[in-house]
Amino acid sequence: MSAPHAVHLRRLRRLLPEGELLTSPVECQPYAGDKWFASRVPDAVALPRSTESVARLLAYAFHHRLPVTARGAGHGYVGGCVPQQGGIVLSLERMNRIKEIHVGDFVAIVEPGVHTQTLQDAVEKKGLYYPPDPASRKDCSIGGNIASNAGGPRCLKYGVTRDYVLGLEVVRANGEVLRLGSRTHKNKTGFDLARLFVGSEGLLGVITEATLKLLPLPPYRALLVVGFDHMGQAARAIRRIFAAGFLPCALEVADQFTLEAARRRTGSRRLSGCGALIFVELDGRQNAVKADLRDLRRLLGSLPHLFIQHALGAEACEQLWQLRREFSYALRDTGLTKLNEDIVVPRGRLEDLFRFTARLQKESGFPVACFGHAGDGNIHVNIMVDFNQPDAEARSRKVLDQLFTQILAWGGVITGEHGVGLAKKPWFPQAVTPAVRRFHQDVKAALDPHGILNPGKFI
Repeated sequence: MSAPHAVHLRRLRRLLPEGELLTSPVECQPYAGDKWFASRVPDAVALPRSTESVARLLAYAFHHRLPVTARGAGHGYVGGCVPQQGGIVLSLERMNRIKEIHVGDFVAIVEPGVHTQTLQDAVEKKGLYYPPDPASRKDCSIGGNIASNAGGPRCLKYGVTRDYVLGLEVVRANGEVLRLGSRTHKNKTGFDLARLFVGSEGLLGVITEATLKLLPLPPYRALLVVGFDHMGQAARAIRRIFAAGFLPCALEVADQFTLEAARRRTGSRRLSGCGALIFVELDGRQNAVKADLRDLRRLLGSLPHLFIQHALGAEACEQLWQLRREFSYALRDTGLTKLNEDIVVPRGRLEDLFRFTARLQKESGFPVACFGHAGDGNIHVNIMVDFNQPDAEARSRKVLDQLFTQILAWGGVITGEHGVGLAKKPWFPQAVTPAVRRFHQDVKAALDPHGILNPGKFI
Protein backbone atom coordinates (compact mmCIF):
# COMPACT_ATOMS: atom_id res chain seq x y z
CA MET A 1 0.00 0.00 0.00
CA SER A 2 1.42 3.39 -0.97
CA ALA A 3 2.61 5.80 1.68
CA PRO A 4 1.51 7.13 3.99
CA HIS A 5 0.29 3.64 4.91
CA ALA A 6 -1.34 4.61 8.23
CA VAL A 7 -3.24 7.50 6.63
CA HIS A 8 -4.96 5.20 4.14
CA LEU A 9 -5.90 2.73 6.85
CA ARG A 10 -7.47 5.50 8.98
CA ARG A 11 -9.42 6.84 6.02
CA LEU A 12 -10.60 3.38 5.01
CA ARG A 13 -11.78 2.69 8.55
CA ARG A 14 -13.88 5.87 8.44
CA LEU A 15 -15.11 5.04 4.94
CA LEU A 16 -16.48 1.59 5.80
CA PRO A 17 -19.03 0.59 8.45
CA GLU A 18 -17.64 -0.62 11.75
CA GLY A 19 -16.21 -4.11 11.66
CA GLU A 20 -15.68 -4.22 7.89
CA LEU A 21 -11.90 -3.61 7.92
CA LEU A 22 -9.11 -5.75 9.39
CA THR A 23 -5.61 -4.30 9.66
CA SER A 24 -3.52 -6.36 12.07
CA PRO A 25 -1.13 -8.87 10.45
CA VAL A 26 -2.60 -11.69 12.57
CA GLU A 27 -6.13 -10.95 11.34
CA CYS A 28 -4.95 -10.55 7.75
CA GLN A 29 -2.87 -13.74 7.65
CA PRO A 30 -5.78 -16.10 6.72
CA TYR A 31 -6.37 -13.99 3.59
CA ALA A 32 -2.82 -14.38 2.25
CA GLY A 33 -3.53 -17.14 -0.26
CA ASP A 34 -5.63 -20.08 -1.41
CA LYS A 35 -4.90 -23.80 -1.97
CA TRP A 36 -1.83 -23.07 -4.09
CA PHE A 37 1.68 -22.50 -2.72
CA ALA A 38 2.11 -18.73 -3.02
CA SER A 39 0.96 -16.32 -0.34
CA ARG A 40 1.37 -12.73 0.78
CA VAL A 41 -0.22 -11.09 3.79
CA PRO A 42 -2.22 -8.03 2.68
CA ASP A 43 -2.01 -4.64 4.35
CA ALA A 44 -5.73 -4.73 5.09
CA VAL A 45 -8.77 -6.93 4.57
CA ALA A 46 -12.15 -5.44 3.73
CA LEU A 47 -15.21 -7.52 4.68
CA PRO A 48 -18.12 -5.61 3.13
CA ARG A 49 -21.73 -6.55 3.77
CA SER A 50 -23.17 -4.49 0.91
CA THR A 51 -22.56 -3.34 -2.65
CA GLU A 52 -22.36 0.22 -1.32
CA SER A 53 -19.34 -0.67 0.82
CA VAL A 54 -17.64 -2.35 -2.14
CA ALA A 55 -18.27 0.71 -4.31
CA ARG A 56 -16.91 3.14 -1.71
CA LEU A 57 -13.80 1.04 -1.17
CA LEU A 58 -13.05 0.72 -4.89
CA ALA A 59 -13.65 4.41 -5.56
CA TYR A 60 -11.11 5.27 -2.85
CA ALA A 61 -8.60 2.67 -4.06
CA PHE A 62 -8.99 3.85 -7.65
CA HIS A 63 -8.35 7.47 -6.71
CA HIS A 64 -5.26 6.57 -4.67
CA ARG A 65 -4.16 3.69 -6.93
CA LEU A 66 -4.17 1.08 -4.19
CA PRO A 67 -4.05 -2.63 -5.14
CA VAL A 68 -7.30 -4.52 -4.47
CA THR A 69 -7.59 -8.30 -4.73
CA ALA A 70 -11.10 -9.71 -4.60
CA ARG A 71 -11.52 -13.03 -2.80
CA GLY A 72 -14.25 -15.64 -2.61
CA ALA A 73 -13.93 -18.63 -0.28
CA GLY A 74 -10.20 -19.13 -0.94
CA HIS A 75 -10.55 -22.65 -2.35
CA GLY A 76 -8.86 -22.00 -5.71
CA TYR A 77 -5.89 -24.04 -6.94
CA VAL A 78 -3.89 -21.44 -8.90
CA GLY A 79 -3.14 -18.58 -6.50
CA GLY A 80 -5.85 -16.46 -8.09
CA CYS A 81 -6.67 -14.56 -4.89
CA VAL A 82 -3.10 -14.07 -3.65
CA PRO A 83 -2.58 -10.31 -3.05
CA GLN A 84 0.64 -10.34 -5.06
CA GLN A 85 1.32 -6.63 -4.54
CA GLY A 86 -0.08 -6.34 -1.04
CA GLY A 87 -2.70 -3.64 -0.58
CA ILE A 88 -6.29 -4.59 0.22
CA VAL A 89 -7.95 -7.98 0.04
CA LEU A 90 -11.65 -7.53 -0.66
CA SER A 91 -13.32 -10.61 0.79
CA LEU A 92 -16.96 -11.18 -0.22
CA GLU A 93 -17.57 -13.85 2.44
CA ARG A 94 -20.10 -11.77 4.40
CA MET A 95 -22.20 -11.06 1.32
CA ASN A 96 -23.76 -14.50 1.57
CA ARG A 97 -27.52 -14.08 1.21
CA ILE A 98 -29.77 -15.97 -1.16
CA LYS A 99 -32.00 -13.04 -2.06
CA GLU A 100 -34.58 -14.88 -4.13
CA ILE A 101 -35.45 -18.26 -5.58
CA HIS A 102 -38.31 -17.84 -8.05
CA VAL A 103 -39.97 -21.09 -9.06
CA GLY A 104 -41.99 -19.55 -11.88
CA ASP A 105 -39.07 -17.68 -13.44
CA PHE A 106 -36.54 -20.48 -12.82
CA VAL A 107 -33.99 -18.02 -11.39
CA ALA A 108 -32.03 -17.51 -8.20
CA ILE A 109 -30.59 -14.16 -7.15
CA VAL A 110 -27.64 -14.54 -4.80
CA GLU A 111 -24.76 -12.63 -3.30
CA PRO A 112 -21.24 -13.80 -4.18
CA GLY A 113 -20.43 -15.31 -0.78
CA VAL A 114 -23.14 -17.99 -0.97
CA HIS A 115 -21.58 -21.45 -0.93
CA THR A 116 -22.40 -23.49 -4.01
CA GLN A 117 -23.88 -26.46 -2.16
CA THR A 118 -25.95 -24.13 0.04
CA LEU A 119 -27.59 -22.76 -3.11
CA GLN A 120 -28.04 -26.22 -4.59
CA ASP A 121 -29.70 -27.55 -1.44
CA ALA A 122 -32.02 -24.54 -1.26
CA VAL A 123 -33.20 -24.75 -4.87
CA GLU A 124 -33.62 -28.53 -4.78
CA LYS A 125 -36.06 -28.18 -1.88
CA LYS A 126 -38.23 -26.26 -4.36
CA GLY A 127 -37.88 -28.87 -7.10
CA LEU A 128 -35.30 -26.84 -9.02
CA TYR A 129 -31.73 -27.55 -10.06
CA TYR A 130 -28.46 -25.62 -10.26
CA PRO A 131 -26.15 -28.10 -12.04
CA PRO A 132 -22.54 -26.70 -11.81
CA ASP A 133 -20.83 -28.90 -9.20
CA PRO A 134 -17.14 -28.24 -8.52
CA ALA A 135 -15.62 -30.85 -6.21
CA SER A 136 -15.29 -28.24 -3.46
CA ARG A 137 -18.95 -27.19 -3.75
CA LYS A 138 -19.47 -27.47 0.01
CA ASP A 139 -16.75 -24.87 0.60
CA CYS A 140 -16.44 -22.75 -2.56
CA SER A 141 -18.61 -19.71 -3.26
CA ILE A 142 -20.74 -18.62 -6.19
CA GLY A 143 -18.64 -15.47 -6.71
CA GLY A 144 -15.46 -17.51 -6.97
CA ASN A 145 -17.20 -19.99 -9.28
CA ILE A 146 -18.18 -17.14 -11.60
CA ALA A 147 -14.74 -15.52 -11.48
CA SER A 148 -13.09 -18.81 -12.51
CA ASN A 149 -15.96 -20.17 -14.65
CA ALA A 150 -15.97 -23.28 -12.47
CA GLY A 151 -16.98 -26.66 -13.79
CA GLY A 152 -17.42 -30.12 -12.30
CA PRO A 153 -18.58 -33.60 -13.33
CA ARG A 154 -22.05 -32.52 -14.51
CA CYS A 155 -20.59 -30.12 -17.11
CA LEU A 156 -20.75 -32.90 -19.70
CA LYS A 157 -24.54 -32.67 -19.96
CA TYR A 158 -25.34 -29.34 -18.38
CA GLY A 159 -22.47 -26.97 -19.12
CA VAL A 160 -20.24 -24.80 -16.92
CA THR A 161 -20.98 -21.86 -14.63
CA ARG A 162 -21.05 -19.43 -17.59
CA ASP A 163 -24.11 -21.21 -18.97
CA TYR A 164 -26.13 -20.31 -15.86
CA VAL A 165 -25.27 -16.62 -15.52
CA LEU A 166 -28.23 -14.52 -16.69
CA GLY A 167 -27.21 -11.27 -15.04
CA LEU A 168 -24.62 -9.73 -12.73
CA GLU A 169 -24.21 -6.72 -10.53
CA VAL A 170 -20.57 -5.69 -10.89
CA VAL A 171 -18.60 -2.86 -9.31
CA ARG A 172 -16.00 -1.42 -11.68
CA ALA A 173 -12.50 -0.49 -10.57
CA ASN A 174 -13.57 3.17 -10.21
CA GLY A 175 -16.49 2.30 -7.91
CA GLU A 176 -19.24 2.56 -10.53
CA VAL A 177 -21.99 -0.04 -10.08
CA LEU A 178 -23.20 -1.84 -13.22
CA ARG A 179 -26.30 -4.02 -13.53
CA LEU A 180 -25.79 -6.29 -16.51
CA GLY A 181 -28.06 -8.87 -18.14
CA SER A 182 -31.52 -9.65 -16.75
CA ARG A 183 -33.64 -12.35 -15.14
CA THR A 184 -34.94 -13.57 -18.49
CA HIS A 185 -33.57 -16.73 -20.10
CA LYS A 186 -33.05 -14.93 -23.42
CA ASN A 187 -31.61 -11.47 -23.87
CA LYS A 188 -30.00 -9.84 -26.89
CA THR A 189 -29.94 -6.22 -25.76
CA GLY A 190 -26.51 -5.01 -26.76
CA PHE A 191 -23.27 -6.86 -25.97
CA ASP A 192 -23.36 -9.83 -23.59
CA LEU A 193 -21.44 -7.82 -21.02
CA ALA A 194 -22.42 -9.90 -17.98
CA ARG A 195 -20.51 -12.88 -19.33
CA LEU A 196 -17.45 -10.74 -19.97
CA PHE A 197 -16.89 -10.96 -16.22
CA VAL A 198 -17.33 -14.74 -16.07
CA GLY A 199 -13.86 -16.27 -15.87
CA SER A 200 -12.23 -12.85 -15.47
CA GLU A 201 -10.45 -13.91 -12.25
CA GLY A 202 -11.10 -10.60 -10.47
CA LEU A 203 -9.13 -8.61 -13.04
CA LEU A 204 -12.01 -6.60 -14.52
CA GLY A 205 -14.48 -5.90 -11.70
CA VAL A 206 -15.98 -7.19 -8.46
CA ILE A 207 -19.17 -9.26 -8.63
CA THR A 208 -21.64 -8.33 -5.89
CA GLU A 209 -24.79 -10.13 -7.08
CA ALA A 210 -25.64 -12.87 -9.57
CA THR A 211 -28.88 -13.82 -11.27
CA LEU A 212 -28.61 -17.50 -12.11
CA LYS A 213 -30.61 -19.76 -14.38
CA LEU A 214 -32.24 -22.80 -12.79
CA LEU A 215 -33.63 -25.97 -14.35
CA PRO A 216 -36.30 -28.46 -13.28
CA LEU A 217 -34.78 -30.97 -10.87
CA PRO A 218 -34.34 -34.35 -12.60
CA PRO A 219 -36.59 -36.71 -10.60
CA TYR A 220 -34.32 -39.76 -10.73
CA ARG A 221 -30.63 -40.69 -10.87
CA ALA A 222 -28.58 -43.81 -11.42
CA LEU A 223 -24.82 -44.32 -11.23
CA LEU A 224 -22.69 -47.02 -12.82
CA VAL A 225 -19.09 -47.67 -11.70
CA VAL A 226 -16.91 -49.92 -13.85
CA GLY A 227 -13.39 -51.16 -13.09
CA PHE A 228 -10.80 -52.02 -15.74
CA ASP A 229 -7.30 -53.46 -15.98
CA HIS A 230 -5.83 -50.33 -17.56
CA MET A 231 -6.65 -46.85 -18.86
CA GLY A 232 -6.72 -47.96 -22.49
CA GLN A 233 -9.75 -50.16 -21.73
CA ALA A 234 -11.45 -47.30 -19.90
CA ALA A 235 -10.83 -44.89 -22.78
CA ARG A 236 -12.29 -47.33 -25.29
CA ALA A 237 -15.34 -47.85 -23.06
CA ILE A 238 -15.87 -44.09 -22.93
CA ARG A 239 -15.74 -43.92 -26.71
CA ARG A 240 -18.29 -46.74 -26.98
CA ILE A 241 -20.69 -44.97 -24.58
CA PHE A 242 -20.90 -41.93 -26.84
CA ALA A 243 -20.98 -44.01 -30.02
CA ALA A 244 -24.08 -45.77 -28.68
CA GLY A 245 -25.87 -42.43 -28.32
CA PHE A 246 -25.73 -41.98 -24.54
CA LEU A 247 -25.29 -38.52 -23.03
CA PRO A 248 -24.60 -39.15 -19.35
CA CYS A 249 -25.03 -36.46 -16.73
CA ALA A 250 -21.42 -37.14 -15.73
CA LEU A 251 -18.61 -39.39 -16.96
CA GLU A 252 -15.51 -39.51 -14.77
CA VAL A 253 -12.29 -41.53 -14.97
CA ALA A 254 -9.40 -42.36 -12.64
CA ASP A 255 -6.05 -44.12 -13.16
CA GLN A 256 -4.20 -46.75 -11.16
CA PHE A 257 -2.09 -44.43 -9.00
CA THR A 258 -5.17 -42.46 -7.97
CA LEU A 259 -7.15 -45.61 -7.23
CA GLU A 260 -4.40 -47.17 -5.14
CA ALA A 261 -4.19 -43.97 -3.07
CA ALA A 262 -7.99 -44.02 -2.70
CA ARG A 263 -7.88 -47.69 -1.67
CA ARG A 264 -5.45 -46.88 1.13
CA ARG A 265 -7.59 -43.95 2.28
CA THR A 266 -11.00 -45.64 2.09
CA GLY A 267 -10.16 -49.33 2.57
CA SER A 268 -12.23 -50.22 -0.50
CA ARG A 269 -11.44 -53.81 -1.54
CA ARG A 270 -12.95 -53.22 -4.98
CA LEU A 271 -10.07 -50.90 -5.85
CA SER A 272 -7.38 -53.50 -5.11
CA GLY A 273 -5.61 -54.28 -8.39
CA CYS A 274 -7.87 -51.93 -10.35
CA GLY A 275 -6.01 -50.12 -13.13
CA ALA A 276 -8.76 -47.71 -14.18
CA LEU A 277 -12.26 -46.76 -13.12
CA ILE A 278 -15.13 -44.87 -14.74
CA PHE A 279 -18.23 -43.34 -13.14
CA VAL A 280 -21.24 -42.91 -15.40
CA GLU A 281 -24.27 -41.04 -14.03
CA LEU A 282 -27.66 -40.92 -15.74
CA ASP A 283 -30.55 -38.66 -14.75
CA GLY A 284 -34.09 -37.90 -15.89
CA ARG A 285 -37.46 -39.65 -15.59
CA GLN A 286 -37.28 -42.87 -13.58
CA ASN A 287 -38.44 -45.29 -16.28
CA ALA A 288 -36.13 -43.77 -18.87
CA VAL A 289 -33.15 -43.80 -16.51
CA LYS A 290 -33.67 -47.43 -15.57
CA ALA A 291 -34.04 -48.44 -19.23
CA ASP A 292 -30.83 -46.57 -20.15
CA LEU A 293 -29.04 -48.13 -17.20
CA ARG A 294 -29.96 -51.63 -18.40
CA ASP A 295 -28.74 -50.86 -21.91
CA LEU A 296 -25.56 -49.21 -20.66
CA ARG A 297 -24.79 -52.06 -18.29
CA ARG A 298 -25.25 -54.52 -21.15
CA LEU A 299 -22.94 -52.47 -23.39
CA LEU A 300 -20.16 -52.13 -20.83
CA GLY A 301 -20.56 -55.72 -19.71
CA SER A 302 -19.69 -56.85 -23.22
CA LEU A 303 -16.29 -55.10 -22.95
CA PRO A 304 -13.24 -56.31 -20.97
CA HIS A 305 -13.73 -55.20 -17.36
CA LEU A 306 -13.03 -56.21 -13.75
CA PHE A 307 -16.36 -55.35 -12.14
CA ILE A 308 -19.57 -53.35 -12.59
CA GLN A 309 -21.48 -51.77 -9.73
CA HIS A 310 -24.55 -49.55 -9.84
CA ALA A 311 -26.62 -47.36 -7.54
CA LEU A 312 -30.25 -46.30 -7.93
CA GLY A 313 -31.74 -43.11 -6.50
CA ALA A 314 -30.17 -39.90 -5.25
CA GLU A 315 -29.08 -41.17 -1.83
CA ALA A 316 -27.40 -44.32 -3.13
CA CYS A 317 -25.72 -42.36 -5.93
CA GLU A 318 -24.28 -39.84 -3.46
CA GLN A 319 -22.84 -42.65 -1.35
CA LEU A 320 -21.10 -44.12 -4.39
CA TRP A 321 -19.95 -40.67 -5.58
CA GLN A 322 -18.21 -40.17 -2.25
CA LEU A 323 -15.39 -42.38 -3.53
CA ARG A 324 -14.79 -39.93 -6.40
CA ARG A 325 -14.70 -37.02 -3.97
CA GLU A 326 -11.93 -38.70 -2.00
CA PHE A 327 -9.46 -38.80 -4.90
CA SER A 328 -7.82 -35.42 -4.33
CA TYR A 329 -7.53 -35.99 -0.57
CA ALA A 330 -6.14 -39.50 -1.18
CA LEU A 331 -3.35 -38.10 -3.37
CA ARG A 332 -2.44 -35.64 -0.62
CA ASP A 333 -2.24 -38.55 1.83
CA THR A 334 0.71 -39.94 -0.16
CA GLY A 335 2.94 -37.25 1.35
CA LEU A 336 3.94 -36.06 -2.12
CA THR A 337 3.18 -32.54 -3.33
CA LYS A 338 0.35 -32.64 -5.86
CA LEU A 339 0.80 -30.29 -8.84
CA ASN A 340 -2.80 -30.35 -10.04
CA GLU A 341 -3.08 -29.30 -13.69
CA ASP A 342 -6.66 -29.06 -15.02
CA ILE A 343 -5.75 -29.42 -18.69
CA VAL A 344 -8.30 -30.09 -21.44
CA VAL A 345 -7.74 -32.05 -24.63
CA PRO A 346 -10.10 -32.55 -27.56
CA ARG A 347 -12.30 -35.53 -26.69
CA GLY A 348 -10.73 -37.69 -29.38
CA ARG A 349 -7.31 -37.30 -27.74
CA LEU A 350 -8.09 -39.04 -24.42
CA GLU A 351 -6.20 -42.24 -25.27
CA ASP A 352 -3.28 -40.18 -26.58
CA LEU A 353 -3.26 -38.24 -23.31
CA PHE A 354 -3.15 -41.35 -21.15
CA ARG A 355 -0.32 -42.83 -23.24
CA PHE A 356 1.57 -39.54 -23.02
CA THR A 357 1.22 -39.20 -19.23
CA ALA A 358 2.37 -42.82 -18.77
CA ARG A 359 5.47 -41.99 -20.82
CA LEU A 360 5.97 -38.76 -18.87
CA GLN A 361 5.89 -40.70 -15.62
CA LYS A 362 8.44 -43.23 -16.86
CA GLU A 363 10.84 -40.61 -18.24
CA SER A 364 10.62 -38.14 -15.36
CA GLY A 365 10.51 -40.53 -12.41
CA PHE A 366 7.57 -38.57 -10.94
CA PRO A 367 4.29 -40.44 -10.43
CA VAL A 368 1.58 -38.90 -12.61
CA ALA A 369 -1.99 -39.35 -11.34
CA CYS A 370 -4.85 -38.71 -13.77
CA PHE A 371 -8.51 -38.39 -12.88
CA GLY A 372 -11.39 -36.17 -13.82
CA HIS A 373 -13.99 -35.28 -16.37
CA ALA A 374 -13.44 -37.77 -19.17
CA GLY A 375 -16.70 -36.86 -20.86
CA ASP A 376 -15.48 -33.40 -21.89
CA GLY A 377 -11.73 -34.02 -22.05
CA ASN A 378 -10.96 -32.08 -18.85
CA ILE A 379 -8.52 -34.35 -17.01
CA HIS A 380 -6.73 -33.41 -13.79
CA VAL A 381 -3.13 -34.42 -14.45
CA ASN A 382 -1.35 -34.44 -11.10
CA ILE A 383 2.45 -34.43 -11.08
CA MET A 384 3.33 -35.98 -7.70
CA VAL A 385 6.59 -34.45 -6.47
CA ASP A 386 8.85 -35.08 -3.50
CA PHE A 387 10.50 -31.68 -3.15
CA ASN A 388 13.12 -33.20 -0.82
CA GLN A 389 14.71 -34.85 -3.85
CA PRO A 390 17.65 -33.10 -5.55
CA ASP A 391 16.61 -30.72 -8.32
CA ALA A 392 12.93 -31.63 -7.80
CA GLU A 393 11.76 -28.09 -8.52
CA ALA A 394 13.66 -27.77 -11.80
CA ARG A 395 12.68 -31.28 -12.88
CA SER A 396 9.00 -30.73 -12.11
CA ARG A 397 9.05 -27.47 -14.05
CA LYS A 398 10.46 -29.36 -17.03
CA VAL A 399 7.65 -31.93 -16.76
CA LEU A 400 5.05 -29.16 -16.72
CA ASP A 401 6.68 -27.59 -19.77
CA GLN A 402 6.43 -30.92 -21.58
CA LEU A 403 2.82 -31.43 -20.51
CA PHE A 404 1.58 -28.02 -21.57
CA THR A 405 3.55 -28.07 -24.83
CA GLN A 406 1.96 -31.37 -25.82
CA ILE A 407 -1.56 -30.32 -24.75
CA LEU A 408 -1.33 -27.16 -26.84
CA ALA A 409 0.07 -29.09 -29.82
CA TRP A 410 -3.07 -31.24 -29.74
CA GLY A 411 -5.29 -28.14 -29.78
CA GLY A 412 -6.05 -28.39 -26.07
CA VAL A 413 -5.88 -25.72 -23.35
CA ILE A 414 -3.83 -25.30 -20.18
CA THR A 415 -6.80 -24.77 -17.86
CA GLY A 416 -10.41 -25.88 -18.05
CA GLU A 417 -11.85 -24.67 -14.74
CA HIS A 418 -9.24 -23.51 -12.22
CA GLY A 419 -8.07 -20.46 -14.17
CA VAL A 420 -4.63 -19.02 -14.90
CA GLY A 421 -3.90 -17.15 -11.67
CA LEU A 422 -0.24 -17.32 -10.67
CA ALA A 423 0.25 -21.05 -11.16
CA LYS A 424 -0.17 -21.01 -14.93
CA LYS A 425 1.05 -17.48 -15.56
CA PRO A 426 4.41 -18.69 -17.00
CA TRP A 427 2.56 -20.61 -19.73
CA PHE A 428 -0.04 -17.99 -20.63
CA PRO A 429 2.16 -16.48 -23.41
CA GLN A 430 2.52 -19.97 -24.88
CA ALA A 431 -1.21 -20.65 -24.66
CA VAL A 432 -2.45 -17.57 -26.54
CA THR A 433 -1.11 -15.57 -29.48
CA PRO A 434 0.49 -12.11 -29.12
CA ALA A 435 -2.61 -10.55 -30.69
CA VAL A 436 -4.87 -12.25 -28.15
CA ARG A 437 -2.61 -11.15 -25.29
CA ARG A 438 -2.83 -7.56 -26.53
CA PHE A 439 -6.61 -7.89 -26.71
CA HIS A 440 -6.70 -9.05 -23.08
CA GLN A 441 -4.57 -6.03 -22.17
CA ASP A 442 -6.87 -3.68 -24.10
CA VAL A 443 -9.94 -4.95 -22.24
CA LYS A 444 -8.12 -4.69 -18.92
CA ALA A 445 -6.97 -1.12 -19.66
CA ALA A 446 -10.50 -0.06 -20.63
CA LEU A 447 -12.10 -1.37 -17.44
CA ASP A 448 -9.22 -0.91 -14.98
CA PRO A 449 -6.95 1.84 -16.39
CA HIS A 450 -4.88 2.13 -13.20
CA GLY A 451 -4.41 -1.64 -12.94
CA ILE A 452 -5.55 -1.85 -9.32
CA LEU A 453 -7.63 -5.04 -9.60
CA ASN A 454 -5.79 -8.25 -8.74
CA PRO A 455 -2.42 -6.97 -10.00
CA GLY A 456 0.48 -9.31 -10.67
CA LYS A 457 -1.55 -11.99 -12.40
CA PHE A 458 -1.49 -13.04 -16.06
CA ILE A 459 -2.21 -9.56 -17.48
